[in-house]
Amino acid sequence: MGTFLGFAFTLTLLFCMAQGEVLRYDFLVRETPIDMLCETNRTILTVNGLFPGPEIRAHRGDTIYVNVTNIGPYGVTIHWHGVRQIRYPWSDGPEYVTQCLIPTNSSFLQKIILTEEEGTLWWHAHSDRTRATVHGPIIILPVGNTNYPYKFDEQHTIVIAEWYARDTKDIIDEALASGGDPDLSVAYTINGQPGDTYTCSNGSAYNITVVLGKTYLFRIIHSGMNEEMFFGIAKHNLTVVGMDGAYLKPFNTNYLMITPGQTMDVLVTANQTPGRYYMVFSPFVDTNAPSNENVTRGILQYNRNYNHSETPALPELPGFTNKSDAGNFTIRLRSLNSKEHPSTVPTSITRNITITVSVNQQPCPANQTCAGPQGQIHSASLNNISFWAPSISILQAYYNNLKGVYNETFPDKPPFVFDYTGNVSALGEAANVSTEVLMINYNEEVEIRFQGTNFGAAENHPMHLHGYSFYVVGMGDGNFNDTYISEYNTVDPPYVNTVGLPKNGWTAIRFKADNPGVWFMHCHLDRHASWGMDTVLIVREGPDKDQKMLPPPEHMPPCSGL
Repeated sequence: MGTFLGFAFTLTLLFCMAQGEVLRYDFLVRETPIDMLCETNRTILTVNGLFPGPEIRAHRGDTIYVNVTNIGPYGVTIHWHGVRQIRYPWSDGPEYVTQCLIPTNSSFLQKIILTEEEGTLWWHAHSDRTRATVHGPIIILPVGNTNYPYKFDEQHTIVIAEWYARDTKDIIDEALASGGDPDLSVAYTINGQPGDTYTCSNGSAYNITVVLGKTYLFRIIHSGMNEEMFFGIAKHNLTVVGMDGAYLKPFNTNYLMITPGQTMDVLVTANQTPGRYYMVFSPFVDTNAPSNENVTRGILQYNRNYNHSETPALPELPGFTNKSDAGNFTIRLRSLNSKEHPSTVPTSITRNITITVSVNQQPCPANQTCAGPQGQIHSASLNNISFWAPSISILQAYYNNLKGVYNETFPDKPPFVFDYTGNVSALGEAANVSTEVLMINYNEEVEIRFQGTNFGAAENHPMHLHGYSFYVVGMGDGNFNDTYISEYNTVDPPYVNTVGLPKNGWTAIRFKADNPGVWFMHCHLDRHASWGMDTVLIVREGPDKDQKMLPPPEHMPPCSGL
């Protein structure tokens, strides 16, 4: 898994239960010196001293306990991205949504409940910008007497990340204080290595050695902060077979488009002339906002005799701004929809929700200089509401019936209708800054239509929902129209937890609200999430005992005011 990725913890099998095994991991959050590109050598926040962090490996239906001990310089939270956490939002992790920060010099025992998930997911910090270096894989294997719906010989996990020249918490704190853009990353890394395109990388690159004729499962995790990515391997076809902890109908391609937050399972057969071939991640940039347009390269090399000094071949990837190829890849995704892994797409929708997704500006306060566009403050919103996180946990406030922490008034529709993707220059860009939550009744069949807008620096937005995976039944450019409903795919749409909303386009998702609790929904571009492109879904409990939230653990991280 590379220089910094590996196991540095003890996995203890406690006992077996009918629903699966119970496993225990220990995470130690601490500062660790990392050498990277000479001038950016620095101390970073890690788990168990590793970048990327340790791998969690379990089987479908297992329960995992992770004892998170924080000895870092500031509070932190951990989120298990893509795990539904049925009836148990207490360990989901987003700061001030389901918990308060784990203070330095303290621990929090988090319970991860696996149910239907199978494939590749990941975990990451969910406080400030600490997920830049605090993240790692979750590998969920089939239950003992079942098999993968495809065959392979060996598997490798590939984690793409972004590397910053300074402490990421300092970067976001300064940006929010000034109202300006946060610093860009200076490099991308594959399993902790930046590759040989960067000055002072010593020509090193993450490499995988393959055997001619064998097929390999690549588990690809995009843990990056702000840039979507194209990926390819020179002269090798990719067969996409899974995404976000669920299986897909296999399809062949010579490139992927993957957004921050997404995972993809891909088969690669070593069937080319033995040699060395570059594996390349190249950013997809469809905005005029500042972007890191570097690439990072790893090497796939055969274990045969050949001239190892020859420069590896490069893949042909779409250009940085190729929106067409990004969209053409995404629309090919289909659920496996087999007898063993059926699609259960909601078709009797009882709740229709439309959410506009915007990059906004807020006016600069009097007697203050702001670093955003035209001297304003960067902002972002959903349905013209820029999310303001409270100082205590929304989940704990909801569970304990505390008033004044949030309002149950997030609207089902935008406050007014306009040409969302047209000329919006005459419209004001300021959003309402508040803590609004969207209330949903248990067992409702929900459709959410995300509508991109042309405010600010419009771009693709990877939207992520905690507590649920959902079916992506439709997607397109421009403004949504009801006539598009007849074109929905309700047979085998992809079942994912993160979906890219096309720039100045729309995406429709469906899910059944069968998981009561408090669940965060947000853009997985961290600069947008930090500006308020977030909201919270509270799914009410049902009447039966098994339709209610499980009780909280004995010790939650402390919140002021609780």
